[in-house]
Amino acid sequence: MASIKRIGIITSGGDCGGLNAVIKGVAREAYANGIDSVVIPNGYAGLYNLVDLPEVVHLNAERVSRIEASLAGSEAGHSRVKISKIKDEKKYDRIKEGLKKFGIDALVISGGDDTGSVVVDLTQNGIPCIHVPKTMDLDLQPYSVGGDSSINRISTFARDLKTTGLSHNRILVIEVFGRYVGHTAFRGGIGAEVDCILIPEIPVDFDVVYGHMKTTYFGRVMRSDVKAGTYIIVVAEGLKNANGEMLYDESAGVDAFGHKKLAGAGKYIRQQLEKRLKSDPEVIEFMKKTGMYAPGVYEIPEVREVTPGHLVRCGGSSSYDVTFGYKTGAGAVLLLMDGKQGVTVVNVDGDQVQYQATQEAIKRREVDLKEIPLYESIGTCFGREPQKYDHRFVEIQGQITRHM
Repeated sequence: MASIKRIGIITSGGDCGGLNAVIKGVAREAYANGIDSVVIPNGYAGLYNLVDLPEVVHLNAERVSRIEASLAGSEAGHSRVKISKIKDEKKYDRIKEGLKKFGIDALVISGGDDTGSVVVDLTQNGIPCIHVPKTMDLDLQPYSVGGDSSINRISTFARDLKTTGLSHNRILVIEVFGRYVGHTAFRGGIGAEVDCILIPEIPVDFDVVYGHMKTTYFGRVMRSDVKAGTYIIVVAEGLKNANGEMLYDESAGVDAFGHKKLAGAGKYIRQQLEKRLKSDPEVIEFMKKTGMYAPGVYEIPEVREVTPGHLVRCGGSSSYDVTFGYKTGAGAVLLLMDGKQGVTVVNVDGDQVQYQATQEAIKRREVDLKEIPLYESIGTCFGREPQKYDHRFVEIQGQITRHM
């Protein structure tokens, strides 16, 4: 590749924590090496329309200083646009004209699996790109900026909701983002010490969930001197029902990448629990013993679903994500300077800038189910009969691979 004089920065897909750190990492490492950097706004839509823009934002020292790395979201903006689906036979030529117009030699693009698939596409069409992994879902092969921030947000919301749950003796079902994997629901739920975590990787037996809820919740209320208790479930949006089918919002259609929009897991679980509570003869006896029973008005414990939605991907970035964003943004510049393209920055560990072919990095990574029985053994329900933790002991020799 010829010497790089200017890099264009794109953030694509969903917003999350750490992205502003990626932008600053790219800009500052580029500046340190005598390379200019500019923002291409609004994701891949902005890249397609670059040729029509009157100007781009240059990330000089003054402009970069106005970007707050600790804030979530992206100063560069987002869009959910798949280049190959744009109905324009000359779209790649149009993109190249836009890059030429502003003297942009290569791109650093931060996004998830869909964004990464476009990185592969652009590279194959002669547009040099480096991919920085970004997704709060954590479903890529390497760690992705945004994951830690979202896990912390989920944990905070779940912990905070315990106060309203206790005040009303409610059973709360919290539905969180995560697409087709359960990483954020799993880690966020464990971090908040919730009672039950339901993830797409484990088909749910609602009789097991109900049994765990009944034993745990009834026991808490009965032991309380003020007869107060709550039970918290965190569920990933991509939950599968008993038939192994995902719950979709059919009326919402599909996104630009052809994915059905997931919704309704929390509501479905609430309905399943309410149905069992109403048919269980021991429930009314429990309600009477605890002083909650009101005939025709309040005959079963209240079950509520809560969907924090985009609140889990907004606000602030965790320190982990700021650090990871800075170093992978800087690493992307170093890879471009070395002539690499079509690869994903995996990590910067000591003096190693680690990378992987993007088509490999964007392959889906699911929750490792071998770990789940450990948490089942200490009381967390995962919607199935608890399994024995089949562990082994491994002594680690030498330096341990790490992200930080």
